[in-house]
Amino acid sequence: MQNVEMGPIDLSVHHEPENLSDRFAYGFVKVLRFFADTFFAKRYGHRAIVLETVAAVPGMVAGSLQHLRSLRRMEDDNGMIRTLLDEAENERMHLMTFIKIAKPNKLERFIILITQGIFYNAFFLFYLIAPRSAHRVVGYFEEEAVISYTAYLQEIDEGRHDNVPAPQVAIDYWNLPKDARLRDVILVIRDDEAGHRDVNHSFADLLA
Repeated sequence: MQNVEMGPIDLSVHHEPENLSDRFAYGFVKVLRFFADTFFAKRYGHRAIVLETVAAVPGMVAGSLQHLRSLRRMEDDNGMIRTLLDEAENERMHLMTFIKIAKPNKLERFIILITQGIFYNAFFLFYLIAPRSAHRVVGYFEEEAVISYTAYLQEIDEGRHDNVPAPQVAIDYWNLPKDARLRDVILVIRDDEAGHRDVNHSFADLLA
């Protein structure tokens, strides 16, 4: 068994719930985690396809609503809009990568369709009502993503998942070596998720 490399990520980072809003956000994410674990078990590639489809929604929703807010109030956004839209694009590239690796079946594509339709509209309303709590939910969601990708790395290191060649889309997007493998891709994706975790918890604090 090989040790999973931690890189620059502090895997112990966790925002302790400070109030009722935070506890709701944390509980909600844990419920989602339960269903993901139940349905996908250790099929991490297929889990990533569905969850990255959902993960790409908050940044786009929050970015567009912050854009409209900036226009209404005629105030600068202090870079918040670009950060959120970049996050949405980054999560989309995670999805494009795992589509090449896991190749979703028809059932998973149907689940993606239903899940995205429900989640987009629900998150849109949620962000309108409670943007701080919405960012906290995303922060906790990204905490779980870091944990999941760490477990995925361990599965590869212990030989339970093939360390297949990285798809070209990932090599191009993250500027990886031409001989990069799946493990290299998961490491950079985990870095991305840790960054999104920290940014969304910071935005939640800022909006408090």
